[in-house]
Amino acid sequence: MKKYIDTGKIDTRSGFGEGLVLAGRADERVLALTADLKGSLKMGAFAKEFPDRFIQCGIAEANMVGVAAGLAIDGKVPFIGSFAEFVTGRVYDQLRQEVAYGHTNVKIASSHAGITLGEDGATHQTMEDLALMRALPGMTVLVPCDYNQTKNATIAAAKFDGPVYLRFGRPSVPNFTGADEPFEIGKIYNLNEGTDVTFITCGHLVWEALQAAEALEAEGISAEVLNVATVKPLDTKTIVESVAKTGCAVVAEEHNLAGGLGEAVAAAVAAAAPAPLELVNGADRFGQSGTPAELMKAYGLDAAHLAEAAKRAIARKK
Repeated sequence: MKKYIDTGKIDTRSGFGEGLVLAGRADERVLALTADLKGSLKMGAFAKEFPDRFIQCGIAEANMVGVAAGLAIDGKVPFIGSFAEFVTGRVYDQLRQEVAYGHTNVKIASSHAGITLGEDGATHQTMEDLALMRALPGMTVLVPCDYNQTKNATIAAAKFDGPVYLRFGRPSVPNFTGADEPFEIGKIYNLNEGTDVTFITCGHLVWEALQAAEALEAEGISAEVLNVATVKPLDTKTIVESVAKTGCAVVAEEHNLAGGLGEAVAAAVAAAAPAPLELVNGADRFGQSGTPAELMKAYGLDAAHLAEAAKRAIARKK
């Protein structure tokens, strides 16, 4: 099994902050807007370097979306930043009408996503955002796995023509992908070749899947690990080929079952190469207060639970 080294835990929102600055240096059309969350979204460095290209919209998320759409129509590349709950659910009508329907070149920077937001609890932990964004026609949905990949995904989003939803988080997590590895929208990254079971995952759970694969290897089980950093459009060909090879899969995500990666993968596999799938997610629940580690364990999203899910999938295959 290929070994991945954690070069130091760091939050993925900081990867967005660095990527935003680099994108701004490369293209003067790049702008940043936020709804009173400059610090939380790590937009401070961009605001300092490009003060004329940073707009503080205040606690007025719907207005922020409209301003960004207008700027995009004028040829700019605006990034709007807020907590995942506020920049999806609170402004869904505006995102539908002004961004998706108008196909304006707005980039939605969504921080503090999932239960790993931690102690802030259910009101701030969105486990429904991927379903909302996947449902919008023409919306590209990116869920990078660590600091480096979030930085590079931000740069790629700035170059991409069309609306993008970019999901990242608050907790410090292992940083293990290549610092200068270009991010390719639409690509699934095969992090480990395997023959017995496939892990299909995104975001913070990619590292957990790698740890689960390492534990399974010690038991003689060979696990393939796919990092689905682009949830939409989904590379169904790579998924189907991997599951056809291994015969079963675990689809894990920091999101509820409805409308997430699991259902997307299940639809693709059922249509092309039916095989046993174990879907690991938040099921049909809201979040709750706790540390990120406590919540990952409580919701069955940590490496130990993923390894057990892999064994269940393999048993069903037999």
